[in-house]
Formats: sequence, C-alpha cells, structure tokens
Amino acid sequence: MRRGISVLLQPQWILPILIATILLILFVSMNPVSTGDFEGLRGLRFMLLNALIQEEEMIEEVPEITHRVFLDIDIDEQRVGRIVIGLYGDVVPKTAENFRALCTGERGKGARGKKLHYKGTPFHRIISGFMIQGGDIVYGDGRGSESIYGRTFRDENFRIKHSHAGVVSMVNSGPDSNGSQFFITSVKASWLDGEHVVFGKVIQGMDTVYTVEGGAGTYNGKPRKKVIISDSGEIPKSDWEEESRS
Repeated sequence: MRRGISVLLQPQWILPILIATILLILFVSMNPVSTGDFEGLRGLRFMLLNALIQEEEMIEEVPEITHRVFLDIDIDEQRVGRIVIGLYGDVVPKTAENFRALCTGERGKGARGKKLHYKGTPFHRIISGFMIQGGDIVYGDGRGSESIYGRTFRDENFRIKHSHAGVVSMVNSGPDSNGSQFFITSVKASWLDGEHVVFGKVIQGMDTVYTVEGGAGTYNGKPRKKVIISDSGEIPKSDWEEESRS
C-alpha cells in the first residue's frame, strides 16, 4: 500500500464553533431585535470565535527538546543546506528514539537487509504549499518503511499538534503503522491532528525546507528534481550552543 498523509479535514474546533453559532441564531430568533442591534450581535459572535481560538492556543503543549539531529540536503547533487530537528523525547520517547537512531544509522541493518539509516534516501513526495515527505529506507519511493523496532510500531500519543510550519511527524497507512517515513510541514496542518504522531520540530533550516518545497515540489507530490538526504546524524548536547550560533 502506498503510504501517504491522510487529508481528512476535521479540525477539532469545528463542533464548538457550530454550537456557538446555533445558540446565537436561537437567541436572535427568540428575541427580536432592531436593526441597530445586529452590529452588537456580530461583535458577540466575533468574541466567541476569538475566545475559542485563544483557548486552543493556550492549551497547546510546548514540549522540551531532548535531542537534536540533522539532515543534510542535496537537490540534483548540489548541497542546498542543513535541517536541524529537535526531538520531543519526553512526550513520545519511542517515536523520537526511532527517528534519532535512523538519523545516526547506529542500528545497522533491519530485518529486510536494508540499512536502518536515512543517509542516501530521498524526499520522494513534495507537495507545494503543504509538506515534504521522506524516510523510505526500503525502496525510496514511498512503498516501503521499517522502524528500528521491526516493520511498524504503535502510535504513542497525539498530544502534540500540527500547529505551525516546521512540525515533524510520522507518515502512516492507518492506526499503529509507524515505520521510518516522516514529513515536515510547511504550513499549519490542524486536520492531521489525531491522525499522525508529532515527534519534533525544525529548529534550524526552515529556509532549506522551503527551498526543497519551492525547487522540487508539485501539486501532485511527485518531485520535479532529485532531493536526497546526503548525510544525517545526531548533534551532541555539547555542540548545541555552537550549532545555534552557526
């Protein structure tokens, strides 16, 4: 089965907004008002919607970064930059460890005889205005995936949301089917919440993400150019401050 990102559009706040709107309509129908009062009602509706949005932002979790890894990116054999990703090891330890180890290649080969390493693998799906997807260490075209725990592993949780550009999340083919494939968003993608496990964020190199998206992306996802992870690994904590300055 070809692995892709689900596009079920179900933002979690649609229901509260609909309820608030219905209550407002009922209030108006039961309490006739003059024309001048409609400005106040429109203002009330705006306040309700704004309050819901603020509440969503207030409860969003801001996890601690426990590890940093890097992906060096080439487009058509030309180096375009480095993406540094911070991992949320306290919130999703198993998912974060899977990605970290696949970046270093320290686990050797998997059950299929393929290296458990992102180095040399492509970004095989790049959708303009949405995301870049890679991590197929088996076939390199989106058909394969293998984790350090075996072929797949279960969803840990969906505590962290796709709330901004630069979110790093697992690709799956349904519940509990995580492997090695991942994607990096270039926009907020709330409709993916509850469907894909977020395990990190880009902390340096969003310009490289946008270069990949703009230089090789298409609306159907098939890259116009060859985008390769030429190298990958972990950045030791002792080098974090130096990496931030570079």
